[in-house]
Amino acid sequence: MDGVHSAHDSRDDRDSRDGTDALDAYSRVVSSVARSVTPHVASVRLARGGGSAVVYADDGYLLTNAHVVGRARHGTATFTDGTETEFDVVGADRLSDLAVLRVRGQEAPAAARFGDADELMVGQLVVAVGSPLGFSGSVTAGVVSALGRAIPVQQGQAARVIEDVIQTDAALNPGNSGGALADASGRVVGVNTAVAGVGLGLAVPVNSTTRRIIETLLVEGRVRRAYLGVVGVPAPLPDDVAARTGQSSGLRVVEVIGGGPAHRAGLRPGDLVLTVAREPVSDAQGIQRQLFAEVIGTRLPVTVLRNGAMVDVFATPTELVG
Repeated sequence: MDGVHSAHDSRDDRDSRDGTDALDAYSRVVSSVARSVTPHVASVRLARGGGSAVVYADDGYLLTNAHVVGRARHGTATFTDGTETEFDVVGADRLSDLAVLRVRGQEAPAAARFGDADELMVGQLVVAVGSPLGFSGSVTAGVVSALGRAIPVQQGQAARVIEDVIQTDAALNPGNSGGALADASGRVVGVNTAVAGVGLGLAVPVNSTTRRIIETLLVEGRVRRAYLGVVGVPAPLPDDVAARTGQSSGLRVVEVIGGGPAHRAGLRPGDLVLTVAREPVSDAQGIQRQLFAEVIGTRLPVTVLRNGAMVDVFATPTELVG
């Protein structure tokens, strides 16, 4: 009996050590990311409210959410070392919920390291750094819960859709918006947003599409954006359709914004979007890539799978205003 107890106790000890080692490893990763990212994240205050921002470029440019900025043109940024500086709003793009700030005079910390959100996988560890409730340098950790989400947002009388967001279970609170979402290597892969107000951790991805938006804001101060007005999630294609098209997935429409271009074109919830402007679509980013200034007022063919049949509709994007 003593031998049995000893063997059982030994297994329990090993399991306990393995669990402790795993937690220690997790803690070390989160702590390392926090140390590398926190100095590059600021708490920002504007005339009406505030949030967070992350240093995007070494010459004093910061990245935050458009909804944090609102219609303000300037504000104050405070970094975790206590440095405080005024900034001006360079430009904002409400459809992506991104805005660019530039500090005045005083030099900001060096830029954070940025990664590519297109390389993220569901279940991957991520760390959110921001200023929830005004407490700068706050850190929460979690995993990527879903990718390619689209969320509808009501701002005044205008209904908009923020495309291709990252969903995470890392806790976000008021003030986290505009802060950094980083991967386990400390690379910023998203800009946290609490704009949905639905109790989820959401972040705007940093990828080739959003980098194009950011660079346009840096140069021109605004992005002329086309607007369709659909909310969707990635969905697999039926096997026969996949074999026929060579495409494995599309974008399932879950909501069509009333009165928007998609609604006028006849798109419906449940439609599975295969192509926009004859370009394959497998997620929200596939549509977003099409929605820049050059397609405003242009009839775009949209191919959808509806009740087992492929249907073409024509949507004419309008310019996103306000």
